[in-house]
Amino acid sequence: MHQSSTAPQDGSTSIGSGHGVAAHLLLADGTLFHGEAAGWTSPAGIAVGEVVFNTVLSGYQEVMSDPSYAGQIITFTHPHIGNYGTNDADMESDRPYCRGIIVRDLARRASNWRSELSLAAWLESHRIPVISGVDTRRLTRVLRDRGAMPAAFGTAPPQQLLEAARAAAGTDGLDLVREVTCAQAYHRQGDSRRRVVAYDFGIKTSIIDQLAEIADVEIVPATTSAGEVLARRPDGVFLSNGPGDPAALGYAVAAVHELLGQVPIFGICLGHQLLGQALGGSTFKLRFGHHGGNHPIRRIATGGIEIASHNHNYAIDPASLAEGVEITHVNLNDGTVAGLRQADRWCFSVQYHPEAGPGPHDPRYLFTEFAALIDAWKEARAAS
Repeated sequence: MHQSSTAPQDGSTSIGSGHGVAAHLLLADGTLFHGEAAGWTSPAGIAVGEVVFNTVLSGYQEVMSDPSYAGQIITFTHPHIGNYGTNDADMESDRPYCRGIIVRDLARRASNWRSELSLAAWLESHRIPVISGVDTRRLTRVLRDRGAMPAAFGTAPPQQLLEAARAAAGTDGLDLVREVTCAQAYHRQGDSRRRVVAYDFGIKTSIIDQLAEIADVEIVPATTSAGEVLARRPDGVFLSNGPGDPAALGYAVAAVHELLGQVPIFGICLGHQLLGQALGGSTFKLRFGHHGGNHPIRRIATGGIEIASHNHNYAIDPASLAEGVEITHVNLNDGTVAGLRQADRWCFSVQYHPEAGPGPHDPRYLFTEFAALIDAWKEARAAS
């Protein structure tokens, strides 16, 4: 095992100053970190998942309750997490779907007039394990250099944690959408001038809020067929964010492919990757993904720069896209595809999160563009 550079050699304490139960974090490559157990502890004393890091400074509750983190353990690079507590209003789904949380310092006190529960109490109520006192700066550097990988943490012996980490699967080939999608369709009242059917691949509350500004919204399960969607006579179809490997969602790609050209389509994050596949493209896994609230995006049409929220591990291979598919946005950090469209098939998508939650609101104009696309399609259909 490779010990964290700041860990004591006997492994008896963490770098934090708390008085919790000693715990350990083991990456699948054998790297060992020391810390303290917090939140909820499973009877086996082990939490297992793929470890990724998120760079937001605030908005930790929205991050944790984003269903896109199903199957993953979230490391926060910001050292102090939990200082303003939690509340029901900031939830992005019914509950957090992540496998665990890693922090440097878990705040013992919450100071905010909106706070209803401390972060530790909120995590315990949702049965989410936490390890605090971890050298998250060192951990982030390891993940940056070696890539996101399975890991295990908890109060179990280190060797047992290592075995669990090495036995765990990452997210490649996994359909995690079925774990987070709604069981049945439901309605969100909005602007009655338009009707949108939104696929729930792990949809966030903030996205539904933004869609309701432009349309009446019906949210449907991820496995809903194209025929069932068209039977609802929508003016537009929205493809949401979600967890896991987009290449494992053949049923969703098939539905999107069937919908192409029949109704305007707007996709975000996983929805962007599904649309890209339906347009002939393929996806690949990034080394450590994009998880944060401050990624720079260049809008090719104007040359303008947007700062946007991201949460994804996969990207579209630009060389795989069919002729006629236009790349509209590019991530300036690594040059990956951040947006695409095919005008004659009434569809577009972005890899990032224009709704934010948390994050900047620079790209919220995209919801207005979706409304404009729907209106133009309705006019063209009426004239034909």
